[in-house]
Order: sequence, then C-alpha cells, then structure tokens
Amino acid sequence: MGENNTQADVVALERLVLGVFRLNGFFLHAADGLTAGSGLTTARWQVLRAVFHEPLTVAGAARNMGLTRQTVQRVADALVAEGLCRYLPNPAHRRAKLLAPTERGLRAIQHLVPRVTAWSEHVLDAVGAKTIRSANDSLQGLLPALLDCQEELLHDARTG
Repeated sequence: MGENNTQADVVALERLVLGVFRLNGFFLHAADGLTAGSGLTTARWQVLRAVFHEPLTVAGAARNMGLTRQTVQRVADALVAEGLCRYLPNPAHRRAKLLAPTERGLRAIQHLVPRVTAWSEHVLDAVGAKTIRSANDSLQGLLPALLDCQEELLHDARTG
C-alpha cells in the first residue's frame, strides 16, 4: 500500500471499479434495447458513433473507446461490408485508412436519435441532471489522470 493510502482508500477504489463495471453493463443492456430493430448492434452503434463527427483510423477509434484495435477492426469491417461506413485514404499514413460513415450510416444514427433522446430524458428524470453532471465531471477528471500513467498501471496490474 502506498505511504499515504489507507485500507479504506483501497476499498473505495475497488468499489469504484466494480461500480463502473456494473454501470457499463447497465449501459450496454440499455444500448441493446435502444438499437433493437434498428439494424445496428450496440457494438456497431458505438463504432459508428465514434466516427460520426470526423473520420478516424481504426486504431484511433479504438483508443477513444478504450478497446483493442482488433475488436474495432472486426466491427469496422462489418460496417463497411453493410455500407454503413467506408474507408478513406489517410494523408498522414498510407496503410492506416480512415473510417468514415456513409450517408446510410449517418441515417442509421439519426434514426436512433429520438429513442436515445427519450431514454436520456427518462434517465435524467430518474436520477437528476445534477447527479449526471457530477458523475461526468468525476469521470472527466479521473480518465486523464489514469491515462497519463496507463502503461505503468497496466504493467503493475500484470506483474502484481
């Protein structure tokens, strides 16, 4: 244990990690419901949404999503095969193409907007906008701090 950390601090971190896992499961289950009947799966929605505003390489999208490049590559290839995305030349890198939504992909995302908006309103009514903003502020503070030392922390996790 670190010199300034108490057992209560360690327990608080463990509870946070387990809570984030549970919250992730909740959001994935909700996303499955939101995408039902839309022609998109949750995974395809996530990747399509990742490149909605700007084309990204698969590796860039994976980094932004906290996933492996291989996982996103499989989904990206499926999106391209279905005409929801396309690969574009990347002026910064010959081999790493940019993934971008097609018009059909943009329409698929727009089709989900009313469902997502209604669900979001319901969540906000249930838990309160202040709680959501506070949780988001905490995440936005925590993520960069962890990502700054990600390699060291992942090495520590593997080696104990």
